Amino acid sequence: MTTLTAAVVQAAAPLFDTPAALVRAEELIREAVTTHRAEVVVLPEAFLGGYPKGLDFGITVGSRTPAGRELFRRYHAAAVDVPGPEADALAGLTRELGCHAVVGAVERQGGTLYCVALFFGPDGYLGLHRKLMPTAAERYLWGQGDGSTLPVVDTGTARLGAAICWENYMPLFRTAMYAKGVDLWCAPTVDDRDAWQATMRHIALEGRCFVLSANQYLRRDALPADLHPVQGDAPGTVLIGGGSVIVSPLGEVLAGPLRDGEGILTAELDLDDLARARFDFDPTGHYARPDIFTLRVDESARTTVTGAGGPAGDGR
Repeated sequence: MTTLTAAVVQAAAPLFDTPAALVRAEELIREAVTTHRAEVVVLPEAFLGGYPKGLDFGITVGSRTPAGRELFRRYHAAAVDVPGPEADALAGLTRELGCHAVVGAVERQGGTLYCVALFFGPDGYLGLHRKLMPTAAERYLWGQGDGSTLPVVDTGTARLGAAICWENYMPLFRTAMYAKGVDLWCAPTVDDRDAWQATMRHIALEGRCFVLSANQYLRRDALPADLHPVQGDAPGTVLIGGGSVIVSPLGEVLAGPLRDGEGILTAELDLDDLARARFDFDPTGHYARPDIFTLRVDESARTTVTGAGGPAGDGR
């Protein structure tokens, strides 16, 4: 039997304080590996850079405010460059610990921010995935990724892929990732609804893969005092309520969902369960009908300007 210990971290990401967020990420990854013996660790969406739940950035249809522009400036300043010092620090940590990690972050490239999942391993930084479609009001904060950042990382024992939050509802995206042979489906998120649990179990069953979903648990008192989320300013107000979970390839919940606080969930994954589950269903293999259904995936980098030597759309 081949096993792998996986961990999902549920914690608050410091907003507008990237040095503190990096220290917290390093502490949590180290704890997951040294205390819980995790070999793969997943941190929530936008852990580095922060998820500004409940903030409106002064947006109304057709109008922006000076205060909202200043708030975005703070958010832009808190994002991380890739490559950059934060990615270098996490790469050094996973090299030291000999583990793999998937870390949610907000990447800065010029004037555009991207919600990303960063991949690290014993060899350091391995690549990133940019969220293809920011959800609702996220679209005035983040740009859209393209098909050039859809990596699947081979750990030597299993293949890691990531879908960020509501990307998990995109059936064609899921199909493309299944075709890449994902074994450990990492789902950094801030969706704390009960319905999210059904989605995670469905993807596990549909993809015949392990699902590792890491969510934030964020309260109002974790935000800077000068911010005023729509949920209210009472210190104990829960802005993001967790729900991190680990699910087997047959849809069985192995750990979680975790509610009402921070924590680290772990599970020992029997990787032979992948073959057992795919015996009767393989969505892009023996259960597919390529004579009827086909999917074309464009994995090229989409750039606005080519040949100018600028940073835009480098396709990392």
